Amino acid sequence: MPDLGKIDRTFFETHVRPHLGADREDVRLGPTPGIDFGLLDIGDRTLAIATDPVSILPDLGFARAGRFALDIVLADVAVSGLPPSHLAISFALPPSMTDDAFATVWTAMHEEARDLGVSVVTGHTARYEGCSFPWVGGATALAVGDASDVIRPDGARPGDDLVVTKGPAVETTGLLTTLFPDAVPLPAETLATAQERVDEARCVRDAMTAAAAGSVTAMHDATEGGLYGAFVEMATSAGVRFEIERDRVPVRPGVRETCAALDIDPWTATTSGSLVLAVDPAGTDRVVTALRECGTPVARVGQVTDGDGVIVDGDRISHPGTDASWAAYSRLSST
Repeated sequence: MPDLGKIDRTFFETHVRPHLGADREDVRLGPTPGIDFGLLDIGDRTLAIATDPVSILPDLGFARAGRFALDIVLADVAVSGLPPSHLAISFALPPSMTDDAFATVWTAMHEEARDLGVSVVTGHTARYEGCSFPWVGGATALAVGDASDVIRPDGARPGDDLVVTKGPAVETTGLLTTLFPDAVPLPAETLATAQERVDEARCVRDAMTAAAAGSVTAMHDATEGGLYGAFVEMATSAGVRFEIERDRVPVRPGVRETCAALDIDPWTATTSGSLVLAVDPAGTDRVVTALRECGTPVARVGQVTDGDGVIVDGDRISHPGTDASWAAYSRLSST
């Protein structure tokens, strides 16, 4: 059976890249490994565009699940440095989802989109046999701005500082302890602390804050493969070396305890909500201060140098390939 999760580079180069439809001059950036958005030239402006599945997790509560889902679909375009502005969304709902449940999800998404300045411009909503939670549709997010304001994940340059927000396994910790509270062997107080991480698994506001502060040369949200995966993807795509001191990376309360209890490597576990940024050293203090003023844990954790690969505490690491949280999720969901 094929591996679960995102396709690897070999699959992409074999099956996807050779078949991208018409070759149009207005496509500034098409599908590229390690970059989760595309760019189109629209007159003298640039349009950033990204598409993701819509995931609704009822056990979070439908309002909370709606906000979580919206941030996931906006995140890939937000890390372009252009503020998300428009959204197209399609729902293929399970027949069991009631009108009231959908209304709760949609109201929460509307309120969050309104607060972020995002307008829903089109979509599709229906119930179909065979559909089930959590995957209930797909969405395309857009952002319009100047080409000079775009930040690419492959933009890191030798001499840049490396900055990380929130740290490893924030999403993994929050979701697993919330979805399977009775199966995580932790004291009640620690479990409650770990569950709070769900509401930190968002990065759109942080991406917008960092971009507005200036001097960011590369930005990436650490999803599948966790922080180690994000480090390797960014360094590889930019053709540079990342040198990182792990003790400098923020670690949120409850993460170490949860990952130890579930035998998960936090550094290779999905962590939506955490950003990796390369920043011109002249602007590092400004970016870090702006994020801290928003209440976001953040730290300078290393530097970009000439060379290749990722060095953590003197040791070279590789891309994990498989996300460390998946086995735990499969085990917990089957009990």
